Amino acid sequence: MSRALIVIDVQESFRARPQWDEIGNPKIAEPVNRLVRAARAAGDRVFWVLHTDLGTGDVFDPAEGHVRLLAELEQPAADEPVLHKTSHNAFTTTNLQQLLTEAGVGELWVCGIRAEQCVETTTRLGSDLGYRMVFVTDAVTTDADTGFTPAEIIERTEAVLRDRFARIATVADYESDTAAVVGYESDTTTVAGSGREVAASAE
Repeated sequence: MSRALIVIDVQESFRARPQWDEIGNPKIAEPVNRLVRAARAAGDRVFWVLHTDLGTGDVFDPAEGHVRLLAELEQPAADEPVLHKTSHNAFTTTNLQQLLTEAGVGELWVCGIRAEQCVETTTRLGSDLGYRMVFVTDAVTTDADTGFTPAEIIERTEAVLRDRFARIATVADYESDTAAVVGYESDTTTVAGSGREVAASAE
């Protein structure tokens, strides 16, 4: 089964918001970059998704200049589509499903911002569309503006997705899978934090 990595909303728009001070993992680019490097080494497809709210004048309005990938991220390769969505999930307002079908992809590993919003909704819809979904728990983050801590929100998101909509996995799991196929070796032995300690992956 062909595999793809979906990087969701890891964009400067979030850093431009006051809530960035409460983000669970301000270094979210580090685990995402590890995933991207492993995906490229494995020959997996990588899709980049950015959220836009046209004409709103807020940080998600492209006219304001913040709708771009975080500066610390690996830059998309020529064959890695950058999709702009206006819905919470990455499917409804993009041609992501068409691109996945054309590429013969059946398994999606998802990461990004925010865990309980755009990453979770993409995971749920992807599962309903028949994809094998994998939620990379240490490569997602969120902020605390809902009254819960980022760690509590991510824990809750894992609980509602596990076994029903997705497998819960880590960056190291992806790297391990890649190593088993192509002998890939990560350039780091630590897993960047997501606002809480991460347990071993669970099916």
